Amino acid sequence: MDYVFAVIVGYAAVLGLVAPYINARSQEYGWLLPPAIAMVAGSILWAGLTWLGFKYEEVYIWAIIMVAMPGVMVLVSTRIAHSRVTKREEQLRR
Repeated sequence: MDYVFAVIVGYAAVLGLVAPYINARSQEYGWLLPPAIAMVAGSILWAGLTWLGFKYEEVYIWAIIMVAMPGVMVLVSTRIAHSRVTKREEQLRR
């Protein structure tokens, strides 16, 4: 179980390094937000899949985690960036 958390944290760190290049509005949030989102999503998904009966040795749990973490990271950080831009534009209109 110890190596699982290390892999999730390491993968989240790699995703955090890549995040500014795959998201157009990366200047709207800090550099720590995308890897934090990915790590939380991966941890919650790992716990859920483990609870559903997936084994650590199976490739399915690893594949789901490795595909879902960047997807959730991009989706949530894009939504946050859009929300911040919208909020800033509303404040400028006043």
